[in-house]
Amino acid sequence: MTSRLNPYLGFRDDARQALEFYQSVFGGDLRIGTFAEMGADGDPADADKVMHGQLETARGYVLMASDTPLSMGRSETNNISLSVSGDADDAEDLRGYFAALSVGGKVLEPLTQAPWGDEFGMVTDRFGITWLVNVSAAAA
Repeated sequence: MTSRLNPYLGFRDDARQALEFYQSVFGGDLRIGTFAEMGADGDPADADKVMHGQLETARGYVLMASDTPLSMGRSETNNISLSVSGDADDAEDLRGYFAALSVGGKVLEPLTQAPWGDEFGMVTDRFGITWLVNVSAAAA
């Protein structure tokens, strides 16, 4: 069996909107289960929040996310960054991801040629997640 490492993003109460946005960026199959649908006991205000959401894309990306139940509180610190990279064959898709993630977000570093020769950019999307996008330079 192959093991995988998948990012699991935590939100206060907008995991559904974030996952739907990421689906619009990357495509793929999105499955969402709320606390009520999954039979979780707890504050009725959490019933429609996302207990588990998972986006699986044709490229093999898997993003998971959930909302934080009221009983768990929340840290206001976000030190999450996600990196998406590929080679020149992936350049069009990667540039498209960067552009789409930038909508409503904040570009920290434009997608331009970096000192190491690749195209690189950083953006914090409208949900507060920072994305690093790297397009490897074509081999000489």
